[in-house]
Amino acid sequence: MLAYGLLLHLATVVGFLLGTLLIAHLIRQRRPPTDSITWLLAIVLIPYIGLPLFLVLGGRKLRTMARRKRSIELAPARSGSDAPGPLERLWLAQGIPPATDGNRLSLQSSGEESYAALMALIAAAGRTIHISMYLLQPDATGRAVLALLAARAATGVKVRLLLDGVGSRRIRRRTLASLVRAGGAVAFFMPIWRRPFRRRANLRNHRKYAIADDRLVLAGGANVGDEYLGPQARADRWHDLTFTLEGPAVASYAEVFRADWGFASREWIRPGPAPQPDPSAKAAARVQVVPSGPDVPGDPLPDALLTLAVSARWRMWIVTPYFVPDDALCRALSLAAHRGVDVRVLVPQRSDHWVADLAGRSYLREIRNAGGTILQFPAMLHAKAVLIDDQVAILGSANVDMRSLLLNYEAGLFVYSAAEIETVERWMERLAQQARPGLRRPGTLGELGEGLARLVAPQL
Repeated sequence: MLAYGLLLHLATVVGFLLGTLLIAHLIRQRRPPTDSITWLLAIVLIPYIGLPLFLVLGGRKLRTMARRKRSIELAPARSGSDAPGPLERLWLAQGIPPATDGNRLSLQSSGEESYAALMALIAAAGRTIHISMYLLQPDATGRAVLALLAARAATGVKVRLLLDGVGSRRIRRRTLASLVRAGGAVAFFMPIWRRPFRRRANLRNHRKYAIADDRLVLAGGANVGDEYLGPQARADRWHDLTFTLEGPAVASYAEVFRADWGFASREWIRPGPAPQPDPSAKAAARVQVVPSGPDVPGDPLPDALLTLAVSARWRMWIVTPYFVPDDALCRALSLAAHRGVDVRVLVPQRSDHWVADLAGRSYLREIRNAGGTILQFPAMLHAKAVLIDDQVAILGSANVDMRSLLLNYEAGLFVYSAAEIETVERWMERLAQQARPGLRRPGTLGELGEGLARLVAPQL
């Protein structure tokens, strides 16, 4: 009995000291106030749950992790403009090269188009195929992609496949065995089961792209799986968006992959020759690759959205599967709506994450009450895009939620050329025509649930 009492006393003392250290560490971090308060309450009020959760999920821009994973160093590129705009000046201050001209950009707005583009990219590669995915499902689509990758590896093409350790946790090594036997290489980004208390669970590689020969990229919001893409149309397939890109901007995606692959596999890839501008008249897209995450100084994507919300003159349209912004961005969007900007947020009526839906409704209601328009898509919408005036469109992997904007490794493409912006606009308008405007009014229990979810959602 005495030994039990001593152990209990020792555990209490250790827990108190550990909690004190974690609270001190939490206070020193740059976090949104609601995020910090939620963790403080969890650690103080329910320490037996809050302490281990913070050890697993509490990390953000971790110094130890930053030292192990080298920062992305995008190569300087020649700007197509002698007078960069406010966004480009912001990026230059954060070490991101200016936008480049001479790119070719095209959108794929259906799962069949995205599948065809991905398989064509793999088939056309002559030297290297580099793929980074958050999630690769072991279903018919995933197996078809792996089979083609194995076939290309068998011909001597160097295939490297990078999967997130959490997103692709369902895939088994035997599913990847044929690719490895053919000469391909597979690595997992921060697998959490080896060291679950190193805060790896909170830092996920959400970047999604495939690169052929460092000259052609397919990127966007889609992972590899039946629900995202496939050779035949399916009634239950999610609505997503990908794009293919050729030109000088591809070098930035190649650098992002080299940094991520080297961290996950310890193999450091030597950079190849930089792609040159396409002289053809159709290759006129002016774009800029902007990575975001713990391996990038500052917070480029949330900084951009906040800057654009404040400076938008007449339009800011957002398409996202999960809308859980921080208070600053929500306030900026509400103020934009108050001053007459056409603020539209298009989300699925019901996504695959009910907590995010519940948390997001209070933010959506704030924007609607300020004069913004909320549109609910009748099916699962997984696409991510933002359109501001007729000046810039943002495509890529990031959702408009705090996890994507402040925790995950993400990659965005900022589009500045008029023809491509108009293409994004037409795609958004087609989605809006299928959506239902407005939000249902919640009851008392509904408001309580939304408030609780709003507190918890940033940690999930």
